[in-house]
Amino acid sequence: MKRILVVISALLLLISCASREKSPAAPIGNMTYAQIDSLLMVNAKMNYSITDRMRLYSEMFLGTPYSWTATGDGPYALLENYPLVNFDSTNCMVYTEHVLALSISDSWDNFFNNLQQIRYKNGIIGMRTRNHYTMADWLPENRWLLEDAARKVGGEYTRSMTRTISHENFFTQKGIRDLRYVKLDRRITVEYIPMQDLNKVKANFRNGDIVAMLFANRDDIFSAHMLMIYEKGGELYFREASTSTYSTFETPFDEWLLTKKDSKRYAGLAVMRVRDEYNKPNAVVLPWDIPLLKNK
Repeated sequence: MKRILVVISALLLLISCASREKSPAAPIGNMTYAQIDSLLMVNAKMNYSITDRMRLYSEMFLGTPYSWTATGDGPYALLENYPLVNFDSTNCMVYTEHVLALSISDSWDNFFNNLQQIRYKNGIIGMRTRNHYTMADWLPENRWLLEDAARKVGGEYTRSMTRTISHENFFTQKGIRDLRYVKLDRRITVEYIPMQDLNKVKANFRNGDIVAMLFANRDDIFSAHMLMIYEKGGELYFREASTSTYSTFETPFDEWLLTKKDSKRYAGLAVMRVRDEYNKPNAVVLPWDIPLLKNK
């Protein structure tokens, strides 16, 4: 009888372990901050690179509802007083920012402060210091962590476009009259890979690449949408939060490309990549070190 009970217990343990291995990551919106803190501490010691963690954490957002107002500048803000952190809903930029901040952090406190460094100029929270424009603000302010990888991916197919970005117009349209401290109008050139050539350079994309879909026929803005690319089972997938389904989802690379390559709305993809010097096993970024990294 004892032998039978031992055998049954062993079988139940094997079944339990197998089910845990096959089950997908728990939705992050169902976790408490304390649970996320523990998860960050454990994963920071699992020999994962930053982009390995990006793949893991981005999967935990799949199925999260889309919201234009998922986050803002906090409860004390004058204009957008939505929460600084929100895992119950997301949008394309918020999804990317949360995944990136989680992936470079080893605790909840460090995640929260790293997130502000990614989202705001020098981590100073406010409407005027938020990195609103992907290519004109977000990438330049995060070059300490990310590099412009369009040419590395696109090679001979890489093209460029030049446009004028006006923060004065942007804030005026939002009804903001106090334009002190806003950035001056800037003429910026951005490199990208044309939509029709993406299939030719597919092999050059990497797990964890962040991409921006660029408008084809606008002269005052570059990016229309942000996505991330991940490798899963030997195949590449796009992960995004989009109004197309008002959800967060993934699509195989080739399938996604078929729906976009002939679009007249989009010129192509800009590519942002975690710098190789930081993308090491067990690497984390401490928020108080970011000012030093920016000055390198």
